[in-house]
Order: sequence, then C-alpha cells, then structure tokens
Amino acid sequence: MPEIDDPIQRFVAVVKFYLSGWHIRPPGVKKPLNPILGEYFTCYWEYPDHTRGYYIAEQTSHHPPKSSYFYMAPEHHIRIDGTLKPRSRFLGNSAASLMEGIAILTLLNRGTNGEKYVLTQPNMYARGILFGKMKYELGDHSVVRCPEHGLVADVEFKTKGYFGGTYNAIGGVIRNEKTEKVLYELSGMWNGEMFIKDVMTGHRELLFDATNAKPTPPIVRPLEEQDERESPKLWHKVVTALNQRNHDAATDEKSRIEEMQRAEAAQRAESGAEFRPRLFRPVKGGPGGPEEGFEDLDWILDEAIDAPTIEGQTQQILSIVPIVQGSQTQIKPRQDRPSNQLPAQPPEPSPVPAASATNGGHAGDLVDFGQNEAPAPVANHEQHQMPVQGQFVEEPVGLAQPLQPSQPSFQQSNPSNLLDYNAGPPPSSAPPTKGGPLPVTRQDTGQSDVDEFVDADDGLRR
Repeated sequence: MPEIDDPIQRFVAVVKFYLSGWHIRPPGVKKPLNPILGEYFTCYWEYPDHTRGYYIAEQTSHHPPKSSYFYMAPEHHIRIDGTLKPRSRFLGNSAASLMEGIAILTLLNRGTNGEKYVLTQPNMYARGILFGKMKYELGDHSVVRCPEHGLVADVEFKTKGYFGGTYNAIGGVIRNEKTEKVLYELSGMWNGEMFIKDVMTGHRELLFDATNAKPTPPIVRPLEEQDERESPKLWHKVVTALNQRNHDAATDEKSRIEEMQRAEAAQRAESGAEFRPRLFRPVKGGPGGPEEGFEDLDWILDEAIDAPTIEGQTQQILSIVPIVQGSQTQIKPRQDRPSNQLPAQPPEPSPVPAASATNGGHAGDLVDFGQNEAPAPVANHEQHQMPVQGQFVEEPVGLAQPLQPSQPSFQQSNPSNLLDYNAGPPPSSAPPTKGGPLPVTRQDTGQSDVDEFVDADDGLRR
C-alpha cells in the first residue's frame, strides 16, 4: 500500500485496507465491561512476511469515555493514531453503540511529514435485545479521506429494512472532492465479497473477499509479566468467574475494581489534581500548531517515533512500554498534576450519583460506559447485564484495535488474553464538507423501528 506510486490507486488500496477487517466480529452480542481510567493494553502482530505491527492503548477519559490508541508497522511505513468515543442509545428492541472519534492513518514514506488519511467508523447495533433472536449489525456512513489529494470515500454500511434489503451490505463511492467527480463505486457484503467499479470504463472487479480471509492473531504477553493496570490482568478474575458461570464472584470482583476507581477519583478531587494518562498527552493542535489537523484525537502518544531507520523506530516503540514477551522496559509512573499546571483540555466532569441496576441512570443508555459511576470510595454492588440466549453474560471489551496492514485480524488465540479483539476500531463521521479540514460529524442512515428476528448470518451466501 505505501509503495504504490499512483495517488488514486494508493487511495483505493487504503480503502481496501479499511474494509478488509470488518468481517472479524464477536461470535455473539454481549455487554462489555467498562475500561477504567488509566487502564492500558499492548500487543503485537507477526505477519507472514516476518514483519511486526505494534499496538498501545490507554483509557484516557472516563466521563465521557475515551480510549486512545497507537499502532505502527515500521517495515510497512504505516502509523495509526486514533481515539474511540462510544455513546449508547436505546432504539426500542435494539441498542446502538454510536462510534464517535477519528483515526488518522499516516503513510510515513510519502512526503516530508507523511501522507495522512482520516478514517471514521460505522455505528454498531444489537437487535433483539428484549425479545426475538439477537443479531449484530453495522450501520450508517463512514468516511476515508485524504486531504493532500482531495480524495474521499463515502461508505454506507446498510442495515436491513423491514420490507426488504439484506444484512451486512455496503455501498459507496470514491470521488474527487475538488471536481466532485465520482471515480469508483463500491458494493458487496462487508463479511463476504466486496467489489469496486471504475465509473469511466464500467469495469467491475473484486476488491476484497472476506469469506476466505485468514486473520493474523495478536500476541499478548503472559499475565505474570503484566502490570496490575493492564487489561488482561486487571479483568482476569472477573473473566475467569464469568467463564465458570459464577456471576456472584464476577460481580464482587467487578465491584472491587469500580470501587478502586471511585476511590482514586475521590483522592484526586480532594488533592485538586486532574488525571493525566501515562502513555498519551494532549494534542498540540490549532492553527499553526505542530499537530494541526489532529485536534479531534484529543490525545496522542506521548513519545516521538521519528528515528530515520526502521530499527531505530522499532527501538523507540519498544522503549515506551512492555509489548513483547520478556521485555525489560519499565513503564513510567503516572503523575497527576494540579489542574492549573495541565495543558488546555476538556475538564473531568463533576461526579454524579451512581445509577442503580434497577433504575439505570440515563434513560438512553443501554451499555454502561461508566458515565453514571460516583467517584466515592463506597461499595455499590450494582450489576448491569444483558440477556443472551437465556443467560446473563458480561464480557470485557478491549480498549481499541486499529486497522492493520494486509491481513487485518483481531481474533484471540490465547484464553488468557481477555480483550475482545473482534471489536472494530471505531470513530465516526459523515461525508466531509468540500474544502473542510477534517470530517468530524456523522449523517446517520434512518433506522426502522420494527425488527425482524433473523440471525445476521442467515441468507448471506449467494
């Protein structure tokens, strides 16, 4: 992808890269566990060409929830910086996870500062949450945009209508923003075959076939090497209890973690300090800023990866935090600072009373992202659950997963790796305004209020 010289064909390759990972998804619809403030996660991939990709993520905000992440494959000259900002919403017999935020993919071997692509993501829907058969859908518009070349891909993830349509379909166009000329049309199924059609010649060809795609699994260090704040170790007892169907033990352990977070928030409030992540820092954006155009990331990796060689870049990444097994790297301690010493950033909202499991807190929230938790060191043994096939099941969700080069994959191969690698990376937006700097808003597709209770996998094979 970075080696393609033609800018239009390089853009098509980025769109293919973007669409090639959505077929990796959870085997069922389940409620996630909420990442706590300061929780972090690392992993890496070993690709068939004997190269590696490295990933670092941290929960940088709790109210509202934000997960910041970094991915880099030095040999492929690919870097991704992103932030996830999920919001939940009830839709009758469905629930939506509205995936706000953006990711910025940089091809480091193009131009002085790299060639940048802005990526947003579709929303996620859980159907049949109250009655009927549960199913999972992606829906609404997402965007891939290259400001340097004025190219944009508007991709619609289509939800099945009540009277017609099919599950998992996509449609879209690639166009030149400057001339408004449509160059290509996109169609197919995001979990099957996807096609691209040259509008000028009428030639249609296969863009990507997810049916037989072989994922590359991530590799996570063993639990005994992990810090107490790393996701797999932090949630290990909760997940172990859930796997044993011991929901009382899982609830107790989950409450212990939440109470620890409330106690930390109370301590910060008492000392007048504000939370500062260990691995990420506020973006230095604004007109003329060194990171102008990155403002919607909010946070970015707090270390420069700028060595002139691939080996040097790899060493810079591995010196930040332990990623590979046997690493001797020591993660720097977090140092919360008084609010008047922090760079300008969105303040941590005032605490609100914790919502009980019965009244739910906010009427529009189905998935508990922790926005109703009170930062006070008192026990609150609430349990938020979603019925799944007659069982109440809770599963952890990973902090964030980036798109990956050539063989995108987030499948989990080790039962001790507790994050949901099947969750797509998520930002959101609508088709960008002509001439605008970056897309940051979304235009959602209308949703039917009536659901059919058919599994999303039914009828996909043609």
